[in-house]
Amino acid sequence: MSFGEIGKFLLLLVAVFIVGNLWFHFVEAILARIKKLFACHKEPPPWHPLPEEKEE
Repeated sequence: MSFGEIGKFLLLLVAVFIVGNLWFHFVEAILARIKKLFACHKEPPPWHPLPEEKEE
């Protein structure tokens, strides 16, 4: 393989990476808007609630 072929291959990989990254963000934005439309618009519960403190 010559340096030109290696450069073309690397350029192709970079292009695939960029298109894939843009596609990912595009789909995530669409999903976020869909979730926003169907959400109940209330505060979500905390992920890790602290245990209740016992008073002595």
